[in-house]
Amino acid sequence: MVEFFTQKGIRLSQFVISRPNFIFFILIFFCSTAFAQNYPYKVAPDRMLFHDDIDKAQKKLLALEEKNVVAKDENVKLEINEALIRKVDDLQQRIEEDTLMNSNNKKRYLRGIEFMLNGFNDNVNKRDFPPSIASNLERAYEKAMVLDKRNESIVPVVEENVYGVGEILIGCFLLPYENAGIKPSRYVLFRKYCELHPSEILSRLQNNLDVPFTDSLIIAAGHNNMRQLYDYAAARNSLGQRIRESRDTLVHVIGQMAISKSGQLYFPFLDNLLKGKLTIEEIDKVKDDGLNYYKLLVKTRLDYAARLLPPARDTALEMAALTQMLANKAREIFVNEINGLHDKPDPVRFKVLEPLSAEELYYLVVMSEDLIYTSSYVRGVYPQIFQRMKSPDGDSLLMWTHGDYFRKFIKMAAAYNTLDNFLGTMDPENANTVMKAFTIGLEKAREEDAVDVADSYSSIFEKNKPLAKFVLSETKWNYRKNLEADNKKGIIIYNLLQTLFESADTSKKIDLSERLGIPPIYKIDYNSLKDSAGRVVEQAFFYGGDEDKDGQYSYADFMGLFHNKAEWKISENPQWVTITSIKGKHVSIFANKPLNGEDDPDEKAQDALGEYLESKNIRPSIYIHRGHSYHVSSTLKRLQSSAKIVVLGSCGGYNNLSEVLKISNDAHIISSKQVGTRTVNEPILQAINNTLVSGRNIEWLSMWKNLGFKFRNDAVAKDRFDDYIPPYKNLGAIFIKAYRKAMEK
Repeated sequence: MVEFFTQKGIRLSQFVISRPNFIFFILIFFCSTAFAQNYPYKVAPDRMLFHDDIDKAQKKLLALEEKNVVAKDENVKLEINEALIRKVDDLQQRIEEDTLMNSNNKKRYLRGIEFMLNGFNDNVNKRDFPPSIASNLERAYEKAMVLDKRNESIVPVVEENVYGVGEILIGCFLLPYENAGIKPSRYVLFRKYCELHPSEILSRLQNNLDVPFTDSLIIAAGHNNMRQLYDYAAARNSLGQRIRESRDTLVHVIGQMAISKSGQLYFPFLDNLLKGKLTIEEIDKVKDDGLNYYKLLVKTRLDYAARLLPPARDTALEMAALTQMLANKAREIFVNEINGLHDKPDPVRFKVLEPLSAEELYYLVVMSEDLIYTSSYVRGVYPQIFQRMKSPDGDSLLMWTHGDYFRKFIKMAAAYNTLDNFLGTMDPENANTVMKAFTIGLEKAREEDAVDVADSYSSIFEKNKPLAKFVLSETKWNYRKNLEADNKKGIIIYNLLQTLFESADTSKKIDLSERLGIPPIYKIDYNSLKDSAGRVVEQAFFYGGDEDKDGQYSYADFMGLFHNKAEWKISENPQWVTITSIKGKHVSIFANKPLNGEDDPDEKAQDALGEYLESKNIRPSIYIHRGHSYHVSSTLKRLQSSAKIVVLGSCGGYNNLSEVLKISNDAHIISSKQVGTRTVNEPILQAINNTLVSGRNIEWLSMWKNLGFKFRNDAVAKDRFDDYIPPYKNLGAIFIKAYRKAMEK
């Protein structure tokens, strides 16, 4: 039973609400017929217009409610009407009948009510103005009005309310003269806004440096987003100077970094700079020397990694910046060089590694998963790790590196067939402990760690059945442990891993799609690959800037699948080629040409092709990457959500798999544990295209079996083919799909 008053005193008393929306129809009906008519109290003629303006604002509010613009929840609507209809009506009457208030003040407060209502109407549901502020807004207005009548500041009312209420409220007390608290209230609101939106503090401060708490806000902004603080500190303006002059240690250090030409090179060391373990001068000595800068990065990473362990469990500031810089330098200075010299004698190829310690070589491995060549790892980096150690024990290596990225190291050792050798460098008991650690604690680890464990199993199962059995046993033990602890995340992770590992034994015939509740992984329906025009569209990416001309050779081999073939038609322009089936089902393939020259002609060609496809509303469902691993990121940024099959044609590390599945969470991914090769890529693509032209579904199991038969007499090709991972065996990708789906639930 609810009692409402319309603005003009027509009462709906003891009304039983059986149909919630009906009350708003009744309110609107009465408002539309009774507004600006009769009041249950006497209104002075010179104030009638002010009352009418309030009524119009209330009528607008009711109209918005009827359209569900204000709120859909009926209880919220009732609260709004109680505050801004009934209580406002009551306030109007009290103002009008107040014998101690002169006419000008009555007009002023009536005008304030109108401003309050219009402020609510105009801002409701915008950021910081939820419908739920209605009750507090009305109460705040009454409190502020009492203070204003006594010529007192409204600051206490603004202070005790949320930003949205205060922002509307101060506008109610501006005319015809300002309340004494307006200016300090603006400062209060500025602070409240910054508390709500710390990422906007510095942009707001640029034109408001006069606020009395500028320095405190700068400190808050800096601790919230150090990168943003760095950018603002580098500016040669008043705000930049204020940042650089801050007495806060973190803000001051970042301010000094920002005015250096090499400021970004300091970020990885920020935590040690703040703790006094390192100085900018020490960094300056090595920042222009790639080798020694890398060594300092590794030294710092080892320090940070040690602090992550118990009992400290201290996460250093800008750990991500250190990791990214370490990966960049490992690749730029060392891995790219040894990859690029793959056709040179080993003493020449690996000379750049000579100054590096075992730990520094270790980080080369774990930071270049999706880039390092098989030969670079097997013939160079991996053996040299142990050559640098006085006692070449794998467990000692993991101790020295504090277990940092050890799952990645083991996963890569499995992929490159060096895991047995690695475990053989330590006592059997220690090797056992290492593999226990490999599987334990994933419920507390990053998603990437669990994916590394999943990814490694296929290689372990193929090369070392007893070790695979041990890993499966440990996984089951961890599952039971998390089940007993009712750890939901752990239950999901270990249940998925157990299912994936058991599926590696094909004799068990486990249907992963059914068991994990994910879309089919053993086949892909032909119709799902067609676009709205009934065609299957593929897009291939080629890169021509490589010194070894692999891009041109790869493109030539690819085009050899279609040249002078009666079932294919080829057309081209200077930037890309279009290949269309002229027999069977409609298949269109678009591929940019691998171009050499300045200003990234490859990228321009890919952009031009992308714009063309977009203009024609063509959505590829198959994407093919042809090029070295370091080009994969360029391909992935052009991937569309329409992707159903993604052929990486090069190493498929966690970052690549994760990025593909973020864009298209059900994509079927083909990748290689090692380096992609033309002798395998072409037969795979040909098998896919032959299937599509015939209009058949793609059955990965039978296709892979036939491809294996094709390579049976070529030992080199078969060995490379065995390193390619079809979608149904891509345990890392399957884990990501199933894990993310399970976590959503």
